[in-house]
Amino acid sequence: MYEDNNVLISGFAQLPRGTTLYEKYKTITVVLVINTETEIIEDAEFTFIADLTNYYLSSLVKGYDLKNGIYPLIEKLRKSVLIPSQGAVIQSIKSAWDRYKESKGIYVKQTVSAGYL
Repeated sequence: MYEDNNVLISGFAQLPRGTTLYEKYKTITVVLVINTETEIIEDAEFTFIADLTNYYLSSLVKGYDLKNGIYPLIEKLRKSVLIPSQGAVIQSIKSAWDRYKESKGIYVKQTVSAGYL
């Protein structure tokens, strides 16, 4: 059971054309359970056909401390997730991050030079 200080946040991104996932789903969704007091991602799930992919991605994201910002997590995903839909995975995480920050009333300015837009 989740606590009162948890929120459920989702983010999505379009999958690359020509992949099996695109033909079936068109988009990928990530759903995160975030503890708003600690800002730790307590649970995560992705919409992937293969359970192993979902398990692996979730294990990379669970326990991440959002007080460190989103960019260390994105770099971790860039290095550890070498699949055709890597960009969509990262974009879905960024989308969820943006939604989370908006819910807290915080606008995070992202820079093009950092390569995260």
